[in-house]
Amino acid sequence: MEDIDMAINIYDLANDLEKGIRETQEFTNLQEAYRSVNADATSKEKFDRFREVQITIQEKQMSGQEIDEETINVAQQVADEVQKDEAIVALMEKEQAMSTIINDLNRIIMTPLQDLYSVGE
Repeated sequence: MEDIDMAINIYDLANDLEKGIRETQEFTNLQEAYRSVNADATSKEKFDRFREVQITIQEKQMSGQEIDEETINVAQQVADEVQKDEAIVALMEKEQAMSTIINDLNRIIMTPLQDLYSVGE
C-alpha cells in the first residue's frame, strides 16, 4: 500500500511542477512571444516553415537517413529568413530561456539515479 501512496505523491509533485512551470515569467514571456509570431501572417508562415524543416531533419536523423544537400540548403535558407524576423528571433530567445529551466529541472530530477550509479565508483 505504501508504494501506491508514494507513486501517487510523485505524480502529484509532477503535476504541481507542471503548474509551476506555467506560472514562471519565462513561460509567460514565451507565450507572449509565440502570440506575437502568430499575430503576423508573414512571421507565422516563416516560423511554420522553419518548424517543418526542423521536424524533417529530426525524422531523418532518427531513422538513420543521411541529410541530403537539398535539405541542408533549404534549412539554411529558412534559417536565414527566420533570423531576419524580429518576432521570431524574440521567440527563439524566449524558447532558450525556457529550455534552460527544463534542462535544470531534468538535471535535478535525474540526480537520484546519478547518485545511485556513482556510489560504486
